[in-house]
Amino acid sequence: MSLRVIGTAGHVDHGKSRLVEALTGIDPDRLKEEQEREMTIDLGFAWLTLPSGEPVGIVDVPGHRDFIENMLAGVGGIDAALFVVAADEGVMPQTREHLAILDLLGVRNGVVALTKMDLVEDEEWLELVQIDLAELLEDTALADAPMVPVSVRTGQGLQTLLEELDRLLENAPLRSDLGRPRLPIDRVFTIAGFGTVVTGTLIDGSLQVGQEVEVLPQGLKARVRGLQTHKEKIERAVPGSRVAINLAGVSTDEVQRGDMVTIPGWLKPTTLIDVHLRYLESIPRPLRHNAPLKFFSGSAEVMARVRLLDSEAIPPGGEGWVQLRLAEPLALVRGDRFIVRQPSPAVTVGGGQVIDPHPGRRHRRFRSEVMARLATLARGSPAEILLQSLETSQPCQLRALIERSGLAMEEAGRALLELLDSQQVLILDSRMEKIPDTQYLVASNPYLISAGGWEKLSDQLTMALRGYHQQHPLRQGMPREELKSQLGLSTKILNEVVSRAVSEGKLVDEEATLRLPAHVVKFSADQERQVQNLLAAFRQDPYTTPSVADSEAMVGTEVLNALIQQGRLVQVSEDVLFLKETYEEMVKRIIEHIKDQDAITVAQVRDMFAASRKYALALMEYLDERRVTKRVGDGRVLR
Repeated sequence: MSLRVIGTAGHVDHGKSRLVEALTGIDPDRLKEEQEREMTIDLGFAWLTLPSGEPVGIVDVPGHRDFIENMLAGVGGIDAALFVVAADEGVMPQTREHLAILDLLGVRNGVVALTKMDLVEDEEWLELVQIDLAELLEDTALADAPMVPVSVRTGQGLQTLLEELDRLLENAPLRSDLGRPRLPIDRVFTIAGFGTVVTGTLIDGSLQVGQEVEVLPQGLKARVRGLQTHKEKIERAVPGSRVAINLAGVSTDEVQRGDMVTIPGWLKPTTLIDVHLRYLESIPRPLRHNAPLKFFSGSAEVMARVRLLDSEAIPPGGEGWVQLRLAEPLALVRGDRFIVRQPSPAVTVGGGQVIDPHPGRRHRRFRSEVMARLATLARGSPAEILLQSLETSQPCQLRALIERSGLAMEEAGRALLELLDSQQVLILDSRMEKIPDTQYLVASNPYLISAGGWEKLSDQLTMALRGYHQQHPLRQGMPREELKSQLGLSTKILNEVVSRAVSEGKLVDEEATLRLPAHVVKFSADQERQVQNLLAAFRQDPYTTPSVADSEAMVGTEVLNALIQQGRLVQVSEDVLFLKETYEEMVKRIIEHIKDQDAITVAQVRDMFAASRKYALALMEYLDERRVTKRVGDGRVLR
């Protein structure tokens, strides 16, 4: 069962912590300084059981503007907001800023608690506060949130508030288990006898005791020694719950707030991200290109540099496509919400959603194709998202593509089958396209390419071979290694590309070389005359033939190599050549002799063909290399 988390929000000294204590019996102000100052500085935590019996966690965040960046670490993983406004003061500066943050983070569920009702005697004042608050909430995520008047001192409205929270969470969607657990760390501490403990709100997957985990961005490997939620030991933590993890293998000096606990091997930190950013209407100046901002997501906080992709500036109340260069790497996925704040004077200026956590390169500004791609990633169907993710860098292996897209495995599997069926995406190894089983495909992890990407790669392949044929018309084909280097492909990808291209009739694979189907070696009239003169010399004395140097002198190096590649001449050593038919006749006679006499010597080969030792030795060493014969003492036997 998914556990829910409620986060408080509101202006300083409007009674958030006292309200939490009244509802739960737990004082969320855990720091001595907080208790002395009666003001929340860091995140506080409590829990309760709602009237329906559902257990929920509560994150109490600071309201004072000096500590609002601590507040941001707490609201990223909440299911609902408990928005607190003191009835005796009404809307205040941090009331507005906290509401803007909730709206930017997409918190769609909330209840407004009008606290300190015992201090309000003037009904007219209370009515004005409620009208002002209703106007503030209009056109925000909490526009329809119920208002519940409460008093911690008298107990007024507390039960009604619990019932409203219960009703709200009953209708709120459960947190998804995508099989990719992430816990943004918001606290790190040590417990004697246990070691390092980190806390946070678990999202996107489950964790269990004994599981290996990774702490990012450092890439530290650790093991889950123990789990707790609401101070109770558990064996498995589910998405949406407040969790304390006892980590084995790392010290408190190695981890900090803002780090991410996840399972190894899938999530890669990034310093360049594409986002859609909303700029708050209340900000007096527009957001300029290259401006510095503080970036907050989950519990992480880093400086960032703004690159506006579709405008020179974003006006107050505007929005746009933005690429952010982060000063430090963060572990982010597509769809993560974020907040940006102006560093000085410190104020929240906007926020939005991560569209592509790994764009791979710095975009050129004002490019329509860049904006179209980002729009698809932001609003497209799973199939469109998967296709767009593939088109950023291809060929791409399936598992890496799913991670890059941010889609859940099951959702990505359905999208892949849709794309394969419509032939918008191809498997490089074309034999695997006949296996419509996503589990098998994920396990096999084949390379994928879009239809457009394959057309482009095919054109590059054809152009490379055509250029080679024009430059070397007498060569049978282009060496594989040379083509691999020219296209910048790995051996595995090249082999799969060649296999698909051969199946489509786009090239001919001759093992060491590749050629276009239409390519045929043709000699000019002069070259053909020289070739016939050379072959006549070979036939005149077939067993003591012209040397390689003499042959090159007669026809040229390129023509001689062409004759060898065509198989009309067989080169058995650096300096010895035979006609194909002569070579085959000699091999046949040697094999017959060995079968009759059990072995043959170089001298016997020399005498058999009335040739010199040079030719006999070259031929026998060539047959050894070809594994036709092997040397035993002074003779050769059949393998």
